[in-house]
Amino acid sequence: MSSYQTVTPADTQALASFLSCNGQLLLPMVQLIEQSQAALDEVIDVTGRTMIELILQVSADQVAGSKSPGKRTGEVRHHGTQGGVVHLKERKLRVKRPRLRHRTDGEVEIPAYEAMRTRPRMAQRMMQIMIDGVSTRRYKNVIPEMAQSVGISKSAVSRANIQAGEKLLEELAQRRFDDLDILIIYIDGIALGDYHVLGAIGVDSTGAKHVLGLRPGSSENSVVATDLLNDLVARGVKPDRHRLFVIDGAKALRNAIDAVYGSHNPVQRCRIHKLRNVIGHLPKDQHHNARSTLAAAWKLDAAEGKKQIEQLAGWYERKHPSAAASLREGLNEMFTINGMNLPSKLMRCVSTTNIIESAHWGARQRVGRVRKWESESMALRWSSCAFEAASKQFRKVMGHQQLWMLKAHLDAIGKEARVEQIKQVG
Repeated sequence: MSSYQTVTPADTQALASFLSCNGQLLLPMVQLIEQSQAALDEVIDVTGRTMIELILQVSADQVAGSKSPGKRTGEVRHHGTQGGVVHLKERKLRVKRPRLRHRTDGEVEIPAYEAMRTRPRMAQRMMQIMIDGVSTRRYKNVIPEMAQSVGISKSAVSRANIQAGEKLLEELAQRRFDDLDILIIYIDGIALGDYHVLGAIGVDSTGAKHVLGLRPGSSENSVVATDLLNDLVARGVKPDRHRLFVIDGAKALRNAIDAVYGSHNPVQRCRIHKLRNVIGHLPKDQHHNARSTLAAAWKLDAAEGKKQIEQLAGWYERKHPSAAASLREGLNEMFTINGMNLPSKLMRCVSTTNIIESAHWGARQRVGRVRKWESESMALRWSSCAFEAASKQFRKVMGHQQLWMLKAHLDAIGKEARVEQIKQVG
């Protein structure tokens, strides 16, 4: 027969007394709760504002029609935007709302905005939809569900979403970078269904990040890679200075860099991509050994590090020849940064394409359970939205205070290349 211990009020009081005297035991739990809530609040604020502003725009379009640049027709017309506040349950979100004006009678209300302000139950419902979408990653369903709460059709939201994505793509394609001293260019691709999108993010001499461009296609496609780089040149990222390129390791992309920017630019292959490739050719019981050996080798100077990796490749040669070939492929470019004498923080920043991977992660989060990609343009729209959303959260790169060291090294390469060129001409 099982025995049971009853917890009495005296036991509860004793536990409370103990914890009040030893409150530090609860600190990790308190911090976890506070950080989790802060993260959720940030996600809700960012995604909620974007969703609601889109819904308000659709509601305004249903009253006044879509905006037509240069044309002012109809009784009710678009009249810019202004600040507003939407109450979602106990939360307030500051948003930009469209303004409508009647040709003779002044301001016209936005139906969705008024509904959000005056119907608390509806606001609570929208808040719950938003939280559910964030927690289950059903992003593609959130806007239609929220829009239906204020009487807007799913097809209207879909059309507005496509138009917003195309407008964003156009804006990205027109950005200029003439006044920025871009020192580092990260290039990597993402697969969305059967389609690929190649993206580039730059870091300037202050450490600030910039979305440089997007192209439909894979980094393994030399035409796509060359088109992307030529577009960067056309928009101000000229080949008149040497830069550090951090790439996923595609040979076509490496060749495109040489063709557009010149072969003197240092290129660092992403070490995370290399590690994935290597362990992909190994049985599971060899993964730890490969990870630890590569991590240690990358900390050494270039000559010694390459020697250690060559030894590992020799050990894999007989039983795992494909892993050995992967280790040797592009080995020199795995150690490009080791010869620059950069501080450890900056080394970590330029050893992988993690900066651009964060935007790809955002794209994967937003696509949710999308299984059917209708076109290449759809994949490109999703990617542009993900990159733009990521850029809103951009911070300066880790070790940005030491970027002057990288700049000095790149400038020195430039001087050496010019001297060599003069010698060849002379």
